[in-house]
Amino acid sequence: MGVLIIILGILFASLFILIPLLEKYGKERSPEELQKITRFFLPLMIIMLIAMAVRYFIA
Repeated sequence: MGVLIIILGILFASLFILIPLLEKYGKERSPEELQKITRFFLPLMIIMLIAMAVRYFIA
């Protein structure tokens, strides 16, 4: 149980540090760049669901 609390503490601490840094130094994306990125989400999600189903039925 102690390891879980340590992992969660590190996770939240890194989020509190990284989010402000990314907002300050991150590059603003144009709508065209965002469209290029988002067109990969649906195929990747489908592949992930298929892989999870295969893993579930094999194990």
